[in-house]
Amino acid sequence: MTKKENKLSIILRGIITENPVLILVLGTCPTLATTANVISAFSMGIAATVVLICSNIVISALRKVIPDTVRIPCYIVIIAGFVTAVQMLLQAYLPSIYEMLGVYLALIVVNCIILGRAEMYARKNGVLNSALDGLGMGLGFLLALLIMATVREVLGNGSFAGLAIPFMESFRIPVLTEAPGGFLVFGIVIAVMNKITAKRGGVKRKSFDCEGCPTAHLCNKAGCEAAETKADSIDTKEETNG
Repeated sequence: MTKKENKLSIILRGIITENPVLILVLGTCPTLATTANVISAFSMGIAATVVLICSNIVISALRKVIPDTVRIPCYIVIIAGFVTAVQMLLQAYLPSIYEMLGVYLALIVVNCIILGRAEMYARKNGVLNSALDGLGMGLGFLLALLIMATVREVLGNGSFAGLAIPFMESFRIPVLTEAPGGFLVFGIVIAVMNKITAKRGGVKRKSFDCEGCPTAHLCNKAGCEAAETKADSIDTKEETNG
C-alpha cells in the first residue's frame, strides 16, 4: 500500500468494494446471530468498529516492535484487551445491550475481520491509515448488519428497532427472525451486492480457485494448488472413462 493512497478511498473500500461481510464473506457468525433485530445489530456493529479502530492503531504503532514469529498471539492479546474494555463498559452503563449480545460480544476476539485487518493492513501501514482502514471496515460491517437486521425485523416481526409497524402486523414472515431466515436473507443480500458490484466493474467471482479467493495469501497456497491438480486429474480420468 502506498503512502499517497487517498484517505477517503481507504474508508470507502471497507464500506463498498471490500465490504467484509457482503464481499469478503467474513464474520458470518455474528452477522447471522445478531441481525434478528436492529438494536442488537447496531450494537454489535458499533462494538466491533471500536475494537477494529483501536486494535489497528495499536498494532500499527507496535508493528516494528512485535516479533514476526509471535505476531498472531500478540494481535489476539491486543484485540482481547479492547474487547474486554468494551464488555466492561457495556456491562456497567448499558446492561440491557450487554445481555442482548451475550456470548457474541466476547467472540469479537476471534472475529476474522479484526484479526484479518491486523494481519493484512495494520502491520504494514502507518497509524493514521490503519485507523481509517479500521473505520471503513467497521462501517462496512455495521452497514451489512443493519441491512440484514432491517429486512429480518421489519418483514419477520413487523417492527423496527422494537417499535411496531401497524400495517406490517398482517404480513409478518416469522421464519425470517429464525436461523433459516437469517441464511436466506444473507444469501439474497450477497447476491444483490454481487450484482451491483459486477455492473460497476467490481470483482466477478467466476471461479473458486486461489486466484479468485480474497484470503488466498492466508492459507496454504501449495496445498490449494495440489488440491486443484488432483481435482483436474480426477476430471480427466472421468472424461477418459466416459
